[in-house]
Amino acid sequence: MSKELIRLEGCTMAFDGEVVLDNINLSINDKEFLTLLGPSGCGKTTTLRIIGGFQKPVSGDVFFDSVRINDIPPHKRPVNTVFQKYALFTHLDVFENIAFGLRMQKPTPSKQEIERRVMNMLNVVSLAGFERRETASLSGGQQQRVAIARALVLEPKVLLLDEPLGALDLRLRKDMQNELKRIQQATGITFVYVTHDQEEALAMSDTVVVMDGGVVQQIGTPEDIYNEPLNAFVADFIGESNIVDGYMLEDNVVKVFGRRFDCLDKGFAPNEPVDVVIRPEDVDIVDEAEGMLRGVVTNVTFKGVHYDIIVDFRGFKWLIQTTDLSPVGSHIGIKIDPDGIHIMKKSKYSGMFGDYSSYSAEYDDISDVTIELDEELEVDL
Repeated sequence: MSKELIRLEGCTMAFDGEVVLDNINLSINDKEFLTLLGPSGCGKTTTLRIIGGFQKPVSGDVFFDSVRINDIPPHKRPVNTVFQKYALFTHLDVFENIAFGLRMQKPTPSKQEIERRVMNMLNVVSLAGFERRETASLSGGQQQRVAIARALVLEPKVLLLDEPLGALDLRLRKDMQNELKRIQQATGITFVYVTHDQEEALAMSDTVVVMDGGVVQQIGTPEDIYNEPLNAFVADFIGESNIVDGYMLEDNVVKVFGRRFDCLDKGFAPNEPVDVVIRPEDVDIVDEAEGMLRGVVTNVTFKGVHYDIIVDFRGFKWLIQTTDLSPVGSHIGIKIDPDGIHIMKKSKYSGMFGDYSSYSAEYDDISDVTIELDEELEVDL
């Protein structure tokens, strides 16, 4: 079992009377890659800054190795930070950028020790041979790796990363996701990473902390967060989700659109109102006559590896992701296996997400279906 390294207990933060963090409790383990994930203004960067000592909570405590560190300034904490803007020294080459922090230490390491640690770090970040290059000649990904090396060469116990991939293009971001995970595993240093990009969080993290409105909504592995979201916000923010109202009739049976569906969830009260989550990739398109539900395709978008298909079920539009094309206007049936249905408790987010009537800019022009669909919502019982 991993050792707890950092703990936040009841941390609250407010600016000008507005609460931006509300009683946050969080545990971060040694050698863990933990991501704080959420939309702008959710409190994730404030949480990172509290850990780094750049801000002090108005209430609550921060512990490092079980020692309270609220009053310890940033430069005396065993952490270092990489920001979205790398702040490299343009008048120094790559070697001297990485060595800068070592030369500022008191006592200063020997020349041989500085060279050993810098060259080792260049190998870790895959920049061996770049030590005398000017930073202005480097690509965005290379500059980022220099910034990471400069932070890691000081051998902190924790590296804080505040949206460091935000300035990179899509392809380079994907490459750097793999690179950051490799560096974290190679060094064994705890990474605390801030992002609004759910793909980054799922790809790199051991643990994901989903935040909204200054509150932790859910903590878990990427698989748990994706497959077992606790509320409609998490389900919608992590990937795509069709979220509909339902009633839990009994263990393993939910009522949706007036019909009974088998599921794998239990522990709810009889007839308890619930939110029902169905991921787009868990819906199978079948012939209309064979479908558990029947609807009409209103929009199709080709995404390369699959089609995004919008299907209207009596005014409620679902997103289905499939490799099989169903043209606009076609009547289809769908089937959903019990393990493709996830049941959630009702929350303040209920009813806010999950209807793809205006999925994104691509679907803003979707119009309501005008065809009469008296039998479009039928179930084979």
